[in-house]
Amino acid sequence: MSDWIHDAAVLRELAKTYFDIARSDQNAENLRLHRAVNDRQAERPAVLIEEIPWHEMNINDELTLQCSDAYLRSVEWYLRTSIYKSRYLPADMVVPPYIPVQKIVHSTGIGIEVDEEIVAADAGNHIVAHKYKDILQTDADLETLRSPILTYDEQETNRRFQLLGNMVGDLLPIRRAGIGYLNVVTWDDISRYRGVTNLLMDLAERPDFMHRTVRKLTDIRLAYLDQLEALGLFDNDPYSLHCTPIKTADLPTGEAKDGHLTRKDVWGRGAAQIFASVSRTMHAEFDIEYMKETIGQCGLSYYGCCEPLDKKIDIVEALPNLRKISITPWANVDVAAELINTKYVLSSKPNPAAVAVPQLDTDNLKDEITRILEAVKRHGCSCDIVLKDISTCRKRPQNIFEWEQTVMGLVRDFG
Repeated sequence: MSDWIHDAAVLRELAKTYFDIARSDQNAENLRLHRAVNDRQAERPAVLIEEIPWHEMNINDELTLQCSDAYLRSVEWYLRTSIYKSRYLPADMVVPPYIPVQKIVHSTGIGIEVDEEIVAADAGNHIVAHKYKDILQTDADLETLRSPILTYDEQETNRRFQLLGNMVGDLLPIRRAGIGYLNVVTWDDISRYRGVTNLLMDLAERPDFMHRTVRKLTDIRLAYLDQLEALGLFDNDPYSLHCTPIKTADLPTGEAKDGHLTRKDVWGRGAAQIFASVSRTMHAEFDIEYMKETIGQCGLSYYGCCEPLDKKIDIVEALPNLRKISITPWANVDVAAELINTKYVLSSKPNPAAVAVPQLDTDNLKDEITRILEAVKRHGCSCDIVLKDISTCRKRPQNIFEWEQTVMGLVRDFG
């Protein structure tokens, strides 16, 4: 049997199962829930589980890849993980009614690359420790930065599209997928170019230089944004916004009238995780003011990641078209829910350490989730609850399965 025939046989079996999930009533209901959450009309929170430690999750070889071709192995992985989640930890997951073929975009880069040392505790885990070398210390270093030149590799994208279509296109649609949202995490980038200590010291001791740094990188991001628009690379059918639901009635779906989408048709997502350690004034001055120029130009904006924002809601509100705010385990969800109220969506991130134990503590988990649910109910918040950043489940997938069962039980009783 040739590799092509073998790979096609593998993908066809998986595609049949995926098709059943995508066309199920449950998938349609979950999609409706996602949209209701983002439209601030949800009757209950949506629950998702993302950023899973897949290297610890393989049960009965259900995640073992069998395809030979490198690209087809990536498609196989997408199908296998989607099926696995639906089987063991579905929560309110949604899958598109097609297999996406990601448009291939090449970049010339911005003139520098992260210089780091890494240490891995587990060879199979992509979560590693980083030690960064400071490569943006001076104005001369800033002068090495340049705006990238993007090119869309339509030929290779179409080759993959045709290859996959020939294999499984009679079972379910194949779709070219573009860029679903604008992602801007300037200070996360700076922390990788400089290291955390140097960055924080210079915010206090060399504020003008740090303004020049963030100005330069913001201009680079704006050039990137302009090229995404010019090349027609934005997509209006994404299903996830950095792990949270993205569907909404307030942005266009289907084909754009002229076949071309702009920044006003998509979400913008911003964060400054390293600013968990800076004042409100500094956070507003060095990040929010610049974010106004980038994600503030998008149709809707979502702000935050792991930085606690419960005491900074008012400065985040300065972002145009703000719709969703991330509330981490290190934020006070009661304070955040009162301030977010019905104006925005509260995207709650429970503590992933709950599943990084030999045995899940369901009583403690119920307390954590109940506090979130009571806070959002008390203040009428639309909410999603996302378990993410899971570096380990102690090689016990059942921890995550039990987390899903426990949380979904509580959420279904929300009304």
